[in-house]
Amino acid sequence: MRTMYCGEVTEANIGQQVELVGWINKQRDLGGVTFLDVRDREGIVQVFFDNDTPEATAIAATVRNEFCIKMKGEVRARPEGQVNKNMTTGGIEIRGLELEILNRAKPSPLDSNQTNSEEQRLRYRYLDLRRPEMAERMVFRSKVSSFVRRFLDDNGFLDVETPILTKATPEGARDYLVPSRTNKGQFFALPQSPQLFKQLLMMSGLDKYYQIVKCFRDEDLRADRQPEFTQIDIETSFMSADEVMDKTEEMVVKLFQEMLDVDLGLFPKMTYAEAMRRFGSDKPDLRIDFELVDVADLLKEVEFNVFSGPANDADSRVAVICVPGGASLSRKNIDEYGKFVNIYGAKGLAWMKVNEAAKGIEGVQSPIAKFLNEEIVAEILKRTEAKDGDIILFGADKANVVAEAIGALRLKVAEDLGLIKDEWKPLWVIDFPMFEPLEDGALTPLHHPFTAPINLTAEELEANPVGAISNAYDMVLNGCELGGGSVRIHKQDMQAAIFRILNISDDEAQDKFGFLLEALQYGTPPHAGLAFGLDRLVMLMTKTTSIREVIAFPKTASAACPLTNAPGFANPAALAELNIAVVKEVKEAKAEKEEAKEG
Repeated sequence: MRTMYCGEVTEANIGQQVELVGWINKQRDLGGVTFLDVRDREGIVQVFFDNDTPEATAIAATVRNEFCIKMKGEVRARPEGQVNKNMTTGGIEIRGLELEILNRAKPSPLDSNQTNSEEQRLRYRYLDLRRPEMAERMVFRSKVSSFVRRFLDDNGFLDVETPILTKATPEGARDYLVPSRTNKGQFFALPQSPQLFKQLLMMSGLDKYYQIVKCFRDEDLRADRQPEFTQIDIETSFMSADEVMDKTEEMVVKLFQEMLDVDLGLFPKMTYAEAMRRFGSDKPDLRIDFELVDVADLLKEVEFNVFSGPANDADSRVAVICVPGGASLSRKNIDEYGKFVNIYGAKGLAWMKVNEAAKGIEGVQSPIAKFLNEEIVAEILKRTEAKDGDIILFGADKANVVAEAIGALRLKVAEDLGLIKDEWKPLWVIDFPMFEPLEDGALTPLHHPFTAPINLTAEELEANPVGAISNAYDMVLNGCELGGGSVRIHKQDMQAAIFRILNISDDEAQDKFGFLLEALQYGTPPHAGLAFGLDRLVMLMTKTTSIREVIAFPKTASAACPLTNAPGFANPAALAELNIAVVKEVKEAKAEKEEAKEG
């Protein structure tokens, strides 16, 4: 029905006849001449109809936005002075010869000025996806997926599918459960990742695996989370952590070169401990120049318990950030930042404005200055490299609270004051702790329970699990975790030791992971892997702020689909066949009872 896409018509086609199909983006009737902007997934082109084609011109006068049309015309250069440099096709226009309306459209429920709520956009997603920027993102995403497949295919990886209906695995979120009709009272779980299956593939001798796969997690949502998301899953046998990092880094570097003409260069490596100390985050944003600076050693003797208490506690921390130009912040701004750090458990936010750094304590303005002396202030100014017009913000609390609160504040202040550089800053974060303590003192894996420790036997690990470092690695870009992976456990005694550390009994381990424990006894090779979040990768590359902008049909923040009204209530007959009963909340049942009485 067409000879090319609308967005592909260029000066090279001048003098040629083309046939196009698409939707009307805009119609302008100038009396005798009608201009149509015709749109498809590749872009927009301007078409005009005049009195030399009266039949087609009459039809053109009747079309409206979103009409689906087919047309034939001759490509011409735009008159001098009318070139639109903001359009790919802005150097040409098409003189229309024939026009056919393939389908009419009701007035669009979406505002063409894009003052639509996200709920509206998702309700009419099929119309929202027609917008050029949305179509561009879908095309871009497709090209990213194609590049990844080509790269991995060319490097000897096999694309192998793994089951969707499977058994629950511990990935840190709730599972989506699917009832079994043939095994009444039993449930499948949708996979949070193909973790165990890709390890089994390594045990099967398929030593280089990949899959672009759907994963499912029932968790609280944020801008970069969805209940179903897409993962670039990679697993290898007989490759070290460094070899896996080198190969996946090569893939991402080449992806950015091909898709964005950006050279990411070599990725620096940073330990988890260093990242938490300098940035308060295990996914540091290196585009921001200022870092967390420890000052506890200077404040142990001050008569201000807010500082001296944490300064003398081995489990606590006192750290500052020096924000360039931050002295311009009003007291109201600072109070708002104080409320912001409360979200992360911090009790408050102390501050010091640097008016004249050369004057030391006489050149600063702060409600806490009276608790400090000349030497302390001078050393704080020196460590932070503070300059006139800066502000120093203090965090004093348990070490994890300071890291989270001041680390998050660093990002927020930098964004608010425009201090985030417009560049790409990748790195690897390595050497994560194996475990982190819960409030009740129990241990939980920082990544997952199939991650191997570095240079420890099973006995050594059980003797000191808190001090163990995992052979794990995360790829981070601009403060966002692109992907994470690890060397996996390939020996049965080590896997059993980790289950014991996690208080997973032998019976529970057999019930949940018996097949894995058994497989580990049949010559399992050393293996390692990494998984990228495809949605998050595309979000970053297209510089959007939410993965919902790069997924064709995403869910809302409440995990609902306005387009299809999912989730919905199940047919009672289907539930009965599954031996499932829906138990109503007491309040709901009472309300229905009252309604029945009134009726």
